[in-house]
Amino acid sequence: EKLPVVPKLYPDSYLFTNWGDGLSEQEQKEAEALFQIYGYNAFLSNQIPLDRKLPETRHPSCLKKKYPKDLPTISVVLIYINEALSVIKRAVRSIITNTPKHLLKEIVLVDDYSTYNDLGKQLQEYIDHIHEERPGLIKKVWHSQQMEPLLARIKADRTVVVSPVFDKVHYDDLHLEPYISFSHGFDWELWCMYESFSPDWIKTGDESQPGKSPSVMGIFAADRAFLGEIGGLDGGMSVYGGENVELGIRVWLCGGSVEVVPCSRIAHIERAHKPYAPDLNLSMRRNALRVADIWLDEYKKNVLIAWNLPLQGHGVDTGDVSERRKLREKLKCKPFSWYMDNVYPSLERLDNVLGYGVLQNTLFKKYCADQGVVPGSIPVLYECHFQQPQLCYYTTDNEIIIGGIKSHNYNNNRCLVDPGSGSVPSLQDCKMAQLNHLHMHWDFRQGQAIRNKATNRCLEIAQGESADYQLIIQQCSGQSWTIQHLARNF
Repeated sequence: EKLPVVPKLYPDSYLFTNWGDGLSEQEQKEAEALFQIYGYNAFLSNQIPLDRKLPETRHPSCLKKKYPKDLPTISVVLIYINEALSVIKRAVRSIITNTPKHLLKEIVLVDDYSTYNDLGKQLQEYIDHIHEERPGLIKKVWHSQQMEPLLARIKADRTVVVSPVFDKVHYDDLHLEPYISFSHGFDWELWCMYESFSPDWIKTGDESQPGKSPSVMGIFAADRAFLGEIGGLDGGMSVYGGENVELGIRVWLCGGSVEVVPCSRIAHIERAHKPYAPDLNLSMRRNALRVADIWLDEYKKNVLIAWNLPLQGHGVDTGDVSERRKLREKLKCKPFSWYMDNVYPSLERLDNVLGYGVLQNTLFKKYCADQGVVPGSIPVLYECHFQQPQLCYYTTDNEIIIGGIKSHNYNNNRCLVDPGSGSVPSLQDCKMAQLNHLHMHWDFRQGQAIRNKATNRCLEIAQGESADYQLIIQQCSGQSWTIQHLARNF
């Protein structure tokens, strides 16, 4: 007899896109409610074993490595806010079962002002239970050598800060997806991102070797004394974002280095959403500007450009930075230009930006130039919303970039082009436009016309057949434009 088909109650929920077949209506309701609270499948997490064994994701050469027996001990600090109790329990259990007893000094749980009741008494009961059974756990230890690669690097060099490779635990069905080994970089908003290892690392052909990294992400290991000497973590950071990039920059500038160690891997749940911080941009922007104030010297302007803020009077309170500046002076840290040259040369210097922000025709200032539909290559005129599709940049090369500017020299920025015939402007990859000798160079002065240097035609606006105004290229009629912010007068 066929079982009745239970309809999906939440067909638009990310949780049920690839998971949830066979659940009753009541189970679906419970799973969706927990998903909205946590941003991942806490319903499923509550059912699977706390000591589930994950597949091996390290390179085969990692499994052949031998490590010194006299490695330093490790204290593992888990910081959490409003996590599902089963996720915290599983993290604790995983640390114990994957770390040799003689190396694991302690696990420190830091509750960052959680508001969920089960993270109090129930978590304490679980910790008490672990303390009682700890001797017996030795029989269950898998000794998977996840900590040893990190500790071996720190033993060899106390000034190196190391990170494991993050494998992805999917937020819906909690299956593990192995990630390729990458270094950890960032853009000029100071959002972290993955970067390829250096060509020298790739040339070795040994995927088990640690690789230099411009920054760290959310998990790292460091010599306790060295971390204290260089100032620990910046207590002036707010809520979320930027603290990892700040640490990576500071380590490099103040006498240390950062590495990613491919033979150590961490399983990390990537949430569909972060319930504790619906809008991360506010704290991230504030933290990024704080980092810029303390560490970035003349490159602070790049952070302001990336966040589309004026170079003067941006109005964002970054807190008291005096103590951190004193720390930088005390440690005799290098200038950020050294970091650009020696650690992260692929970061664009943005020295060629003259103006940035939204581009508006003085006839209709409620409308802005916009990159239009992507994929697609036709810029449009659209009501101003001041988001990335409308961010424009005018450069010393007389290029107009529309749709945001990338932070690295391997970018695919798109430049405004006059196709030479017809009235429809075009957006083309700047490097390809240069290579193909397209009409991509424009004369522009703030409050004046935007005139193509090759065709002598202007970017203007005109009413289309539907009475809406459109971006066009035509013989100049005297229309003028302004760009939101000036990096320098032009």
